[in-house]
Amino acid sequence: MLNPPHCNPRRARACNSRVFFCAMLFLLQSVCAQTSYPDKPIKLLVGYPPGGSADFVTRVTADELSKELGVAVLVDNKPGAGGSIAAELLSKLPADGYSFAVLGPHALIKALFPKLGFDPDKELLPITSLAVGSMIICVNPKTPFKTLKELIDFAKLHPQQLFSAASGNGSTPHLAAALFESSAGVKFSTIQFKGGGAAAQSTMAGDTQVMFATPPTVLGFIKAGMLRPLSVTTAKASPAIPAIPGALESGLVGYDTNFSFGLYAPKGTSTEVMKKVFDAVSKGLQHNGIKERFAFQGMDVYTSKSIEAFDSELKADAPNVYKAVKESGAKVE
Repeated sequence: MLNPPHCNPRRARACNSRVFFCAMLFLLQSVCAQTSYPDKPIKLLVGYPPGGSADFVTRVTADELSKELGVAVLVDNKPGAGGSIAAELLSKLPADGYSFAVLGPHALIKALFPKLGFDPDKELLPITSLAVGSMIICVNPKTPFKTLKELIDFAKLHPQQLFSAASGNGSTPHLAAALFESSAGVKFSTIQFKGGGAAAQSTMAGDTQVMFATPPTVLGFIKAGMLRPLSVTTAKASPAIPAIPGALESGLVGYDTNFSFGLYAPKGTSTEVMKKVFDAVSKGLQHNGIKERFAFQGMDVYTSKSIEAFDSELKADAPNVYKAVKESGAKVE
């Protein structure tokens, strides 16, 4: 049987070879692209100011990520509005595996800011939890308060006469203070500052008398006698913060709140990239000395068992967060 005049067997075989070669080259390039990730610096946003717990967790995480992935991981503080500024910024960045953020739970952001211009649940992807900790209720050492009960008794008799230093609208300490007022039946006059460091300075100076703070912000001042701790914000004492009683032990029933931070990516980030980052963080935060560094800051390393487990945990806890914010009457103006 004769071949059609337009079909040359040699040319057909050559053409097929070129197609096969191109297909294999494309496949090889795709594999190399995946295995070579990352090949440039990664940006790690943090929704809180320098010097606090979130900043500490972010910088430790950045260091460990850099060691595990072999590229620079650059921390970029974008504080304000309880982390929602950084969250919204992350949602607008390319989902190319080179932009991530350390934030508090989505539910807390949404509960405090119901009129956000975006939905964190839809625009951001959770990767893993990083850390959890208790906050500390501190007073100026020149005040007469030696126990939490003494502070509550005075505040009940003198509503709004005590000034509370808050580390920013919508911050976790701000919410902890609002929950405390609701649980204890007291009312402070709240003064907002740009970060925990400024709030601590105000309390030490005596311009404000009480503050709710993440441990890294105040532990050094406590050890120096410049602030007096009365209680942690969890019902039970924290193993990471020795010698400071829990709220229940201090006589306040029904008050139990902590803070936590997690790692997030913009929507559209590939599963392969998220898994590689998850594995790097999980391994990095288990290195020798990391647990002790976190404990020194009053926190525990808390990485998720899987990406799916972290997502499920956030969804399961969301109703409790909304309820707590609603019952506390906490508002961000």
